Amino acid sequence: MELDVLKAGSETLVVNLKDVKPSSTIGDIKKLIHGQRRALYPDRQALRTESKGRTLPDNVQLSTLDLRKGKILYIKDLGPQIAWKTVFLCEYFGPLVCYLITYLRPAIIYGDLSTRPMHQAVHLAAFCHTLHYAKRLLETLFVHRFSHATMPILNLFKNCSYYWGFAFIMGYYINHPLYTPAYFGKAQIYFGVAGFLLSELGNFSIHIALRNLRPAGSKERKIPMPTSNPFTQLFNFVSCPNYSYEAYAWAFFTILTQCLPAGLFAAAGFGQMALWALGKHKLYKKEFPNYPRNRKAIIPFLI
Repeated sequence: MELDVLKAGSETLVVNLKDVKPSSTIGDIKKLIHGQRRALYPDRQALRTESKGRTLPDNVQLSTLDLRKGKILYIKDLGPQIAWKTVFLCEYFGPLVCYLITYLRPAIIYGDLSTRPMHQAVHLAAFCHTLHYAKRLLETLFVHRFSHATMPILNLFKNCSYYWGFAFIMGYYINHPLYTPAYFGKAQIYFGVAGFLLSELGNFSIHIALRNLRPAGSKERKIPMPTSNPFTQLFNFVSCPNYSYEAYAWAFFTILTQCLPAGLFAAAGFGQMALWALGKHKLYKKEFPNYPRNRKAIIPFLI
């Protein structure tokens, strides 16, 4: 069969593909397009049956599609791409450095004030912050399996600005020689540390459970369910407990430090993760007819 690939929006012809097999997948078509247009490598392409329709998954066969006017697909150029793993490594290494600069080299930031002794809460906060991003880096390298290989390269600068900027601002105020520790003293500090560490352990447990849900090299999707690990019991109440534990961790970090920038980071992160969780929750319910009805998206019984 012959297939015309038009540019989404303008409907101008991008490529004309000849001798295409009906059994070909969208992934195969992307490779054929790349053969004629070298700049349009597969990860840069989004193919649709309608100009403003939904992007087709790579495993969909042409024979299952109702192509307009016979044999037409629409393509959107997603722009230059970068590997998800590269993005994550940049996102998480930056905060590690930005925060530790204010902690390990206070003389560079605070001058003569840097000779004042640091409160115990400052040291514990540095430990917790470092642990969080070190864990994220290790998870990126050894735990996460990405369903999409790449993302638009412009997102790298946006995401890095967010993570790096907040890390430096939090570090500046928490490690400041005039930092005021928690109002309720050691009880509040230790409560914050304990809650943070438990939340980090919960987050790691969920990531392991999600990794084991999808075999290596597969894009198979299943309903996430609790395992023998008690931290995964949160799957009984929410669709995205990894986001829940992440939100809890930064809430406890805010309690530990009693620092406004930490609270703002926790609030901003929760807002974004809530949007992601609601989207995934909606997708789960649409994809799996038997999806548990009692689950919420991110906060048990509420959201």
